[in-house]
Amino acid sequence: MSSSSDNTTKQRLLSKKSTYVENLILELNPLAEKLERSGKKIIKLHRGDPPHYFPTPKYIIDAYIDALKKGETYYSRAQGSRELVNAVEFRYKKYGMNLNENDIIITAGVSEALLFINSALIDKGDRAVALRPYYPQYLMRVREEEGVPIVGRMLLEHDWAVDIDGLRKSLKMKNATGRHHPKYLMITNPHNPTGKVLERKDLQEIVDVANDNDLLLISDEIYDELVYNNHKFTSLCQVANGVPHMILNGSSKNFDSTGFRIGFMVIPGTDKVSETLKAKFSDYALARLSVNTPAEHAVAEAIMNTKEHDIAIKYMVSEIEKRANLVVSLLKENPYITVNKSGGSFYIFPKLDFGSLTFKDCKDFITSMLIEEGVQLTGGAPFGEPNHFRIVALPPEETLRYAIGKLNDFCIKHKR
Repeated sequence: MSSSSDNTTKQRLLSKKSTYVENLILELNPLAEKLERSGKKIIKLHRGDPPHYFPTPKYIIDAYIDALKKGETYYSRAQGSRELVNAVEFRYKKYGMNLNENDIIITAGVSEALLFINSALIDKGDRAVALRPYYPQYLMRVREEEGVPIVGRMLLEHDWAVDIDGLRKSLKMKNATGRHHPKYLMITNPHNPTGKVLERKDLQEIVDVANDNDLLLISDEIYDELVYNNHKFTSLCQVANGVPHMILNGSSKNFDSTGFRIGFMVIPGTDKVSETLKAKFSDYALARLSVNTPAEHAVAEAIMNTKEHDIAIKYMVSEIEKRANLVVSLLKENPYITVNKSGGSFYIFPKLDFGSLTFKDCKDFITSMLIEEGVQLTGGAPFGEPNHFRIVALPPEETLRYAIGKLNDFCIKHKR
């Protein structure tokens, strides 16, 4: 079949919005798999998947097996099993929240929560605000609904601080058109891909912007326990001060169980906006029937067994801190890279000096790095920063030392 015939079939068959659906974090996977089949060993620093390096704790696995043995393989309550919802209520008491079961929707990971949010809120031409660098799915889901992202900035030169003045100006300019008032402002804390941990004063400034512009605030806090280097985490719910807001979280990172696909949406307010959202997201949950029932039981145990969780998370954070700091210290030896220390998550987001290297762009850089050195990275373009790339600092220290040594030598080999 000819290329033109293929294109015609796609145009006739596929919806326009399907063209936006992709995962550029994994764009080099086909090439990496081809290289592996040829016998080349690949060091994978591109995907944040903790269980590959920190096995899911035994007490959580045992709870999953227990659920299977008890026959908990049916559709659970659509909005989430009461066992898990009650566990989430318990978890958020540490942030001073007194939730009830109507405030919580269990989703198939944060990815499904993003789908719910944009499908429910965004019509053609509607706007939503994200901060660059951003997790790629934030913009993808807006565009999938034919919405228009407004992108604020986080500034590398100021340790990835949010450019509040720039954000206010951008919102003022967009609002002046009188069309499609922005529906929400999305933040990530701790941040993917930079590892930035927003302080209380940062969050307060963001809340003020949302309040002044009548915006729903959404905070993706999936890494809220993976905080280190003397940083302290503050949840948006601790400073939101009556502004309608929503927290996204789940089991994937803090409870080391990405494959369970358990997320939760927390909507604590009692205002009209919050109550409308709770009702509509409940409709979405009913429409998709259920999440993974035995996984719900396991995640409820993961949350409620605080003794075992404290042991697991303390070890995990200690190791990630050492590994992330090692990556940064090794990258600082590279004259072609600018890098900031991470304070949370497990990501490092260096900037390349392309004027001093032979690569035309970051895609060229990461592709060549994979082919020549067998190290798989993620380019910065999917995050809105094409001069950067992302490193996942999860593998053991000896693996990271070897891979970053390869990277540094690679840059020297390809200097102009």
